Amino acid sequence: MLDERINIAMAFLLLAAGVYFSGVTRFFQVTRFFTMLTTPFKRRAGKAGISPFRALSTALAGSVGTGNIAGVASALAIGGPGAIFWMWVSAVFGMATKFAEVVLAVKYRERGADGEWKGGAMYCIARGMNKKWRWLAAAFCVLGMLASFGVGNMVQVNTISAAAEQAFFAFAPSASVTAIDLGTGLFVAAAVGAVTFGGARRVGAAAEVLVPFMSVLYIAASLLVIVPNFSLFPRAMAEIFSGAFGGFRPVIGGGVGFTLAQSFKCGVMRGVFSNEAGLGSAPIAHAAAETKSPVEQGMLGIMEVFIDTVVMCSLTGFMVLMAGIDIPYGDANANGMQISAAALSTVLGARPTGLFLAVSVLLFAFCSVLTWSLYGARCAEYLFGGRGVFFYRIVFLCAVIIGASLEASLVWRLGETFNSLMAIPNLVMLTALAPGVKKAVRSYKTL
Repeated sequence: MLDERINIAMAFLLLAAGVYFSGVTRFFQVTRFFTMLTTPFKRRAGKAGISPFRALSTALAGSVGTGNIAGVASALAIGGPGAIFWMWVSAVFGMATKFAEVVLAVKYRERGADGEWKGGAMYCIARGMNKKWRWLAAAFCVLGMLASFGVGNMVQVNTISAAAEQAFFAFAPSASVTAIDLGTGLFVAAAVGAVTFGGARRVGAAAEVLVPFMSVLYIAASLLVIVPNFSLFPRAMAEIFSGAFGGFRPVIGGGVGFTLAQSFKCGVMRGVFSNEAGLGSAPIAHAAAETKSPVEQGMLGIMEVFIDTVVMCSLTGFMVLMAGIDIPYGDANANGMQISAAALSTVLGARPTGLFLAVSVLLFAFCSVLTWSLYGARCAEYLFGGRGVFFYRIVFLCAVIIGASLEASLVWRLGETFNSLMAIPNLVMLTALAPGVKKAVRSYKTL
């Protein structure tokens, strides 16, 4: 299939971009790792801007979502335990790409008529590259809006709907799927509309509260499964490293094996889907921060990838591998939410797990939808001005309702494909403006 080939090609390209920017910055994501840990506490904000921490929370709201729960579990089933290893690889190199994106977004941003900072790949292209490349800025915005409907909207709402179905069926097995999906879509659309029409500051305020809360909640639940089964940790690590190179054979599941290509594709694509490094989306949120240093905000971009993939995705992977459940290895249509639910239910029980996942997914996905609505609105504003934002938001809310009832595998494929296409103009921009990233890093080291 064409979308499959596009996704595999983009997986290699995004990983290559991470390797390249790791070299350009001399592995800044490693050498400045501990400095990065203190950066979020520098909370500055102007009258019209948002604090660096709130910008980080907004960006995390867009990346920490259903990919951390359902995406990781399905990647395990489709690509084997080795997919977790390739998620880690994509994260380490993706940190460098995200750092470069954020540095350039802050460097080339501009004040809007409303006093807020506006930035992102489109502004980097328009202000940092030759005028003949202006069409590339428009292409990024068009693809960014399409991605916001796919990965930032329908994928998230579809997973909320799946979690809601599980919660309802635990108490009312005869409940109507159609009614649950429609009700979920309408509820989420109403909630999203109430926040997004307030602009970037309201989205940031919601993210600053919800992201830390939902992250701690999910981490605690994962540890409830991992800690009692910690004796299985060495075995899980062995499966991950063996499976990364096609050497894994599951004890349960009929001897299904996995090739390097399967593990690599699933791991890198799920990692990219989760942390969004190289897509050009998160820098739109980071550009709104009242920060005097592009490099310091870039460090928050590194932290964003670390929290999202190294911490959150790893917890899901270990939880599934160590819970002692039957994993449907080799099933291309494996339902990641059901796999995660099975792992959690070994400790919480079926009904509490259904309720917990429904609440967790609602919070994760709702924050992702909020943030992606901001990304899409910024793209619409760049192309059509303020009036275009209003019409974009109306269409976005309609997509919320539609996404709740679409077939899950179709939604995921569309989301990943739109992600891949969105990354192309962003990577062209990053390559062209890479000397600016190198200069910023050298200047920072002399301070």
